Amino acid sequence: MREDLYLLKVRLLYIEPPIWRRFAVPASTTLDRLHDVIQIVMGWMNYHLYEFLIGKNRYIEYQPLEYDDKGLESGKYLLGDIFRRKGRTLLYRYDFGDYWEHELVLEDNRYFNPQLRAPVECLEGKRACPPEDVGGVGGYGEFCEAIKNPRHLEHKRYMEWSGGDYDSEYFDLEAVNWELIKYLRWSRDRYQDRLWY
Repeated sequence: MREDLYLLKVRLLYIEPPIWRRFAVPASTTLDRLHDVIQIVMGWMNYHLYEFLIGKNRYIEYQPLEYDDKGLESGKYLLGDIFRRKGRTLLYRYDFGDYWEHELVLEDNRYFNPQLRAPVECLEGKRACPPEDVGGVGGYGEFCEAIKNPRHLEHKRYMEWSGGDYDSEYFDLEAVNWELIKYLRWSRDRYQDRLWY
């Protein structure tokens, strides 16, 4: 029996022109693993906390008991159980300092593509993800202005900080899918039938 795949589109909010990705993922994906996939397809580095907001529910990473937070643990919920209707959206927030908000749209809840090479695959996208810790939407705007203008007062500092090769228009689909393949390889379920000493 073929597993149901979802076709999702993720878009970083409040940035123009838009930064977005379209990708396939199994409906059986837990929200914590969906976070991992979003990190890879968007180009984030997974340095910060996140949350999903779906309807009135907030899904978060596991927190220690002394942390008084009113969220549901994201690893306990399957995407297909809480996000079913085609056209429905959810909000994904990453980095509560820079406060990056992403809109996810369920474009197809019974996606089929015989050309997919893996159950998780990025199909297309536009533009590079902002660098981590750039200062949110406002900081990213300033960063882009500075690196495009060699006469900008902050040009040299931002070029050094970003490694000197940031291109806001660049998106490498094959590189993203290679990272997804590596992720699938190392995150798959592993069963051990005997103890190793």
